[in-house]
Amino acid sequence: LVDALADHPLVLLGAARHRAPDRLARHLEVVADAFLGFQHTVLPRGDQKPTAAHRSRLALAEAAGTVLAGGLSLLGIRAPEHL
Repeated sequence: LVDALADHPLVLLGAARHRAPDRLARHLEVVADAFLGFQHTVLPRGDQKPTAAHRSRLALAEAAGTVLAGGLSLLGIRAPEHL
């Protein structure tokens, strides 16, 4: 997920330069797939107290949401407020 998020600015630039929105769409799919494999580690389970690791994972999840919402907006697709 971190790698996919780090690649986002370059993918966005390349998609704009080549007028290829499909590049952005494929990248958003990569980000979404990476997030789906990651999401179960974000929140503490049961009586477990939140740790710094949980907070950093939550920040990463929020970054993924921002990238996905922004990318969908650029493609003219309205992102849901909450999934």
